[in-house]
Amino acid sequence: GPRGGPTPPNTPPPRLCCLSKSCDNEEYKSLIRALCNEGGVHLIMVDDGKELGAWCGMASLDEEGEVKKAVRCSCAVITDFGEETHALTVLLDYLKKQAAEEA
Repeated sequence: GPRGGPTPPNTPPPRLCCLSKSCDNEEYKSLIRALCNEGGVHLIMVDDGKELGAWCGMASLDEEGEVKKAVRCSCAVITDFGEETHALTVLLDYLKKQAAEEA
């Protein structure tokens, strides 16, 4: 985001970007979309910034594991998907289908 510092030289390239639809700065959203297009990075739009913040672990949970309070987040970037799981396969299939529809 805009408060981030310079990128270290050995940082892996982004694999996926999540951008909040509720971000009220249209210039910022346009910049993120342009950077994703330029770099060939998949972009997923998330309805709410607090939901995206919860996905990123910026939330406190109650005893049942439900989100009690979340910090709003406008953009999050994934550089490493981690281990191969069924959920990752579903996500990658979705991204390929989405890219084919846009082409």
